[in-house]
Formats: sequence, structure tokens, C-alpha cells
Amino acid sequence: MSRIEERLAEAKSLLESGKGEAGRVILLEILKEEPNQQAALMMLGGDYFACAKYAEAEMVFERLQQSLPGSGPVSIALFNTLMKQGRPEAAAAEIRRFIGVADKVAERETIEQYLAISKALAEGEGEELPGTASNDD
Repeated sequence: MSRIEERLAEAKSLLESGKGEAGRVILLEILKEEPNQQAALMMLGGDYFACAKYAEAEMVFERLQQSLPGSGPVSIALFNTLMKQGRPEAAAAEIRRFIGVADKVAERETIEQYLAISKALAEGEGEELPGTASNDD
């Protein structure tokens, strides 16, 4: 196991045990050494999202999106973050962006989810969209 993998495991353990600040410090240290370390970015964004720090999560997921533009998990994370911030237009733009760049075979499941979400948005079904994080916190 590499040093970064050990640090990621340590950060994950801290985050899961409710020691978010300590876990985030480790993730930020990793990112200082390797600014594009994808696992650290995804964990950091996910933790910010879980802590309702949506602006911070958005920044992290947008950074990931730049290096992984066709990644379904990254796109969904960004979409959910935008929706939690009450920004359905930006979330819809993320759907369009993703569908335009994604590998249609590899990301078939994500694209199908997004098509259902797009239909619900067009029909005006706001709060409970298929395939999104619950809006009940």
C-alpha cells in the first residue's frame, strides 16, 4: 500500500467515525502534495456535501469534472450539489454537458437516470426527482 493510499484510508476512517475535521485535514494535505488526486477530491467533496457545505462541495466536484468530464459519479455529485443549492437551471446544464461528452455505452445507466430527471424537470416535478439525493435533511 502506498503512502497516499494509507493516508486516504486514514482519512476515510476518520470521516466515517465522525471526526470530519481531522479527515478533511488529511485530504487537504494529500491534495497539497497531489492537487489532482481523484480519490481525495471525491472524498472531500462527498464530506462537504454530507456536512451541507454545498458551495465547497461544488468547487471540489467542478475541479473533478474538469479532469474527468465524462464521469457519471462526478457528474451526479455535481448535479446533486447544485440541486441542494436550489439551482435547477445549473443542474440541468450539468445534465446537458454530461450527455454531450459522456461515453454513451460506458455511462448508459447515468444517461438513463438523467433522461428521467430531465423529463421530471420539464414536467415541473420539483422536489423528488428520480436518481437524486433526497431533499429531506
